Amino acid sequence: MDVEKALATQLANIEKRSGKSLAELGAIVTQSGLSKHGELVAMLKAEHGLGHGDANTLVHTVKQAAASAPAAGTDPLDAIYTGASAPLLAIHDRLMQGISAFGPFEIAPKKANVSLRRKKQFATIGPGTKTLLEIGLNAKREELGAGFIRLPPGGMCQFKRRIASVDEIDAALLRAIRIAYDEAG
Repeated sequence: MDVEKALATQLANIEKRSGKSLAELGAIVTQSGLSKHGELVAMLKAEHGLGHGDANTLVHTVKQAAASAPAAGTDPLDAIYTGASAPLLAIHDRLMQGISAFGPFEIAPKKANVSLRRKKQFATIGPGTKTLLEIGLNAKREELGAGFIRLPPGGMCQFKRRIASVDEIDAALLRAIRIAYDEAG
């Protein structure tokens, strides 16, 4: 099992055991008024019943996310779509328009892409190359169609597809993304 997958499993287990989402737990950490790692771990253990390992992992995750977050007042997409990949932002925006019609979901900007989540992550969207936008999907099916290729087990997504223009955003592509969206709910 790779480290990223193990961390994702532990974070999912923290959500289940605590009955709170990672966003809620992250807010508890950031709004606590505490800054030292040990103080935050002790607070999570004493006030929220987390075990030491879970509290430690949560504090590390929240602090790492805060350190990699863009400065307040800046659009996180500006950091993702820079330089030669800047033209991909128009494709990203059009794709997000189509996905937004599905219903509510959370958008979590990462360093190189955005993660789309319902109860669990259903998609990642970001530059795959300087000229291609990459869409990663989490779905249980063997095939999704619409040009998505199945990835080896153990990765962050089970399927991916790269597109070069808004013209490639069609009903088949959105249907495939909708499958992943529905499964994540």
